[in-house]
Amino acid sequence: MKLKFLDRFLTLWIFLSIALGLSVSVVFPQFVEVLNSNLFSSGSTNWLLAIGLLLMMFPPFVKVKYQELPAVFKDVKLLGFTLLFNWIIAPLVMFTLACIFMQDNPEYFTGLILIGIAPCIAMVLVWSELAGGNREYGTGLVALNSILQILLFSGYAWFLLSVLPAWVGLKNLVVDIPMSEIAKTVGIYLGIPFLAGYITRKIVLNFKGDKWLNQKFIPFISPLTLIALLFTIFLMFSLKGASVLELPFEVIRVAIPLLLFFLILFMSVFFIAKSIGISYEKNVTVSLTASSNNFELAIAVSIGVFGLQSGEAFAGIIGPLVEVPIMLALVKFAKNQQKKYSKS
Repeated sequence: MKLKFLDRFLTLWIFLSIALGLSVSVVFPQFVEVLNSNLFSSGSTNWLLAIGLLLMMFPPFVKVKYQELPAVFKDVKLLGFTLLFNWIIAPLVMFTLACIFMQDNPEYFTGLILIGIAPCIAMVLVWSELAGGNREYGTGLVALNSILQILLFSGYAWFLLSVLPAWVGLKNLVVDIPMSEIAKTVGIYLGIPFLAGYITRKIVLNFKGDKWLNQKFIPFISPLTLIALLFTIFLMFSLKGASVLELPFEVIRVAIPLLLFFLILFMSVFFIAKSIGISYEKNVTVSLTASSNNFELAIAVSIGVFGLQSGEAFAGIIGPLVEVPIMLALVKFAKNQQKKYSKS
């Protein structure tokens, strides 16, 4: 399997979207005024952006094969190992890194937490396929994480942002926001695409069959995710304008803890799973799932709760900027380890 053209150069497209957005804000300020007008906005909600965020989340849920869920529950030991890293260790690792690197910036701290508490449910299948992972287990894991995100994301975000910082003596990082506010945003930007994707999948399967769904419909809608992501980034930086002159330094600042997060999680899961006898195919699938994130959801929640021009939203868009190249590097690392795996 080869990475598709849009996916392969996603980091470049993100940089170009940022540059285009900033250029538009400087050269065409009237366009920015129109974007901020009542024509496209109501209160803190920009309707163009809201549509983009919903479209960004829709294709991944159409792809989810919920019938593969039993594959995850067959191996109780592996399931426990997977849940431990995905839903307990990974969020705590990100919390620790955010505390270390963002003690003076609660907005970036929050943005990093929102990235760290949701395992990937879209691109991870691509990474797993490229690395020779177990397709059945991977799709089952995506189905499980899709459901768990709806159930757990709001509670995790509230606990890690509003409760835990005070417990560890970092009251300046406490985000005083009701869980209901996060839950409402998750309900809109995760719940609606989840239901739309699930219903769409059922309808297409009933009327056109599995082959048409996977060979025609899904390839047709898949680019929507990346196109909507790039549109969101373009819109954000069009509205941010000249206030991001220090952008390169801020990108590096947010990128460092993200890079460490991806590396720490992948290496920890991969070598621990190997030591306890988990096969390479399942190991690499679990390792990539634990170390990659649902950045689409993080961006949607950041914008929905904190606003389009917030530091939280800015931190959110750095997620895919860093994740795509590091995941490709980890896929290559895993393939090299696969040769040693069979000999050990």
